[in-house]
Amino acid sequence: MRARIYRPTKTAMQSGTAKTRSWLLEYFPNSAREVDPLMGWTSSADTQTQVRLRFDTKEAALDYAAEHGIEAVVTEPQVRKANIRAGGYGENFATKRRGAWTH
Repeated sequence: MRARIYRPTKTAMQSGTAKTRSWLLEYFPNSAREVDPLMGWTSSADTQTQVRLRFDTKEAALDYAAEHGIEAVVTEPQVRKANIRAGGYGENFATKRRGAWTH
């Protein structure tokens, strides 16, 4: 059985970083999905793809995989550069602003 271990990225809907600090273990699908001829829904007999296990550290996830005989592929996260300036968006409209107004 194969699985991947990764840290999820932040969602595009919000700027927060919730749910990005833990590591996830997800199983790769063992069988292809099939289309139901009557309804057109996709389905699969493989229920392992529905399982997502959360771990605090990458080492804990690797230990779990080794203990249960799971072949794990680790995907390292890309580091987000911190280019957020002090003050944020509201600083553009502050009365104590120093510097020329550009528009």
